[in-house]
Amino acid sequence: MASEKQKVISIGEVLWDILPDGARLGGAPANVACHVARLGGEAYLASCVGDDDLGKDAIRLLQSYGVDTWLTQVSPNSMTGTASVELDATGKPTFSIRDHVAWEKIAWTNSLEVAISQSDAVYFGTLGQKSPRSRVTIRQAVGLARALGLPRFLDVNLRPQSYNDSMIRDSMSLASNVKLSDDELPEVARAFGVDSSDGIEKTMRQLLLAASLDSIVMTQGEDGATLVSAWEEVYQPGVAVSVCDTVGAGDAFAAAFVIQTLEGKPAIEALRFACVSAAQTCTHAGAIPSTRSSDDLQP
Repeated sequence: MASEKQKVISIGEVLWDILPDGARLGGAPANVACHVARLGGEAYLASCVGDDDLGKDAIRLLQSYGVDTWLTQVSPNSMTGTASVELDATGKPTFSIRDHVAWEKIAWTNSLEVAISQSDAVYFGTLGQKSPRSRVTIRQAVGLARALGLPRFLDVNLRPQSYNDSMIRDSMSLASNVKLSDDELPEVARAFGVDSSDGIEKTMRQLLLAASLDSIVMTQGEDGATLVSAWEEVYQPGVAVSVCDTVGAGDAFAAAFVIQTLEGKPAIEALRFACVSAAQTCTHAGAIPSTRSSDDLQP
């Protein structure tokens, strides 16, 4: 649990994951906000929902986890986002994300500007920048955070037809810290013209230098995670659990890593706690548990 409340603005998509056993709240920024709140942080979600039942349910559920929805906008002429989720034999998901929905219409507001100026960090991703309107708003928000000297945590989410090389490079250039998966590393390296065949650590270090990052973290599923910064290279083995599905594991990892980093914890401690949080998420269906309690998480 966070000893002092760290105020984190999470900006981007909120949607419902349509899983085999029903609909569950999703969208990486929404998931991260819920986990930040579970870990004792002060979480704000800057997004957009439709004026429909799914949108109202999303707001209620976010608030039940302790997420402040002051910055979550409502678009009266849009549907709340959804994503159909198919799980393979190992519980790994494949997403089919609906287009032309509310989270693609996040607008810049004075409230968002004020909130960022009073925050400790901003979390954002690549998927939320799929539409021009949300992309402009997200980059304005992250640009303001950079001007204020705040940490900017980028979560690389490379979904088909939702990104290009320019988006990857521009997003990483705005960030101070980046999280990506081992599946995404070669694609990100290619976008920067980096040869990914020279090994994980060397590839990550070249990306760190190319984007002028404080740190870059790669999640490796059950094999754990690797961090590279200007000062160190750290590997944390995975945590063995009985897997229900892996939906949202990366988001739980991201939230834990953000909180631990903001608290000034050493990289090895932050990685360990992030891996524990990700593993715990794999033990239940969907990206967030049915309770906001985090008593079973041990940093």
